[in-house]
Amino acid sequence: MEYINEINIMEATIHVLDNNADEPILNEYLLQLTEEVYEFVFKHVQRSLRDDELRYAVFNHERNIVKEVAKEYLSGECDLVRVSKELARQMFILMRSKGNIPSCDLLTVGFTTEHGPFIGIFKMDYIKNYMHNVEFVEDNIGINLIPQFTGLPSSSAKIQKCAFIRPFNSENKYDLLVIDKQKKSNKDSEDYGANYFMDNYLGCKIITNDRDNTKNFLRGTENFIQRFVREDAETAEMIRREIREKITHDDEINLEEVASLMGEGKEGYLLQMAKSCDNEFKVDKHYVDKKLKRIRLKVDKDIDIYLNQESYNDRSKFEVVRNGDGSINMVIKNIMNYAEK
Repeated sequence: MEYINEINIMEATIHVLDNNADEPILNEYLLQLTEEVYEFVFKHVQRSLRDDELRYAVFNHERNIVKEVAKEYLSGECDLVRVSKELARQMFILMRSKGNIPSCDLLTVGFTTEHGPFIGIFKMDYIKNYMHNVEFVEDNIGINLIPQFTGLPSSSAKIQKCAFIRPFNSENKYDLLVIDKQKKSNKDSEDYGANYFMDNYLGCKIITNDRDNTKNFLRGTENFIQRFVREDAETAEMIRREIREKITHDDEINLEEVASLMGEGKEGYLLQMAKSCDNEFKVDKHYVDKKLKRIRLKVDKDIDIYLNQESYNDRSKFEVVRNGDGSINMVIKNIMNYAEK
């Protein structure tokens, strides 16, 4: 995957999209990027670009307003305020037509990276905050808490829906980067959980990249082990260690080769993984380094073990002993200091 590390915020603006209003409240000015505001915007851009749910996407061939106005901005034909107002109008029209998309602020950001300029679109869903209300009741002070639903996600929060659009070029691997998280309770429904952000607003479709394949391979393989090697910790540990070695040292993964580790479960593994990732793919080493930097072992539902990869592979610190009956012992060695938490 093409990771973005250098981010320079150039300009930003924000609009209010309230479902209870007849029209969106559109800003006529850019945000004043004070040090605090710049940091707020920068953190959201940075955190979203590092989010594991960030995906490659390409625009559909059909005409789409978001695609057209983004193209105008990135080619220098239109300023951010004008473009962002049209982006906000399109989202508000969609919100009113669907009737169940939450109110939000729409943050639009122009920024540059080592891979060129981007325009970022953030749907900032409101969060519930509380404020105090002071009243005098018969010369006595009464203080209550009042909920407010207009708070924006903090700079440490993860955005649920956003997009980063790059300049259009026929040689690009992708047109935009997208995060479109859905509420678990609504994944299969026609309401807020549906892909309205990608399908109706952005007019794009996801394309698979190396990180997607790598992530889905690790997740799918672990799910298979938990389901089909459930009562044999010795075999499960052996498979997990082999998988970790392969994904760490090999540049490419072939599912047929991995399936040979599954014994009688080979065909079932291949059938399950066909829905998760390509049969052959290049390993995203950046994702692997991040994912396997720390290892968490959940033992018999009531014991958690956290350790880094170096300690996991250091037999003077940690060792898995096979008992020969399908069970294993996990041994933590040479402890000189520990803390109880």
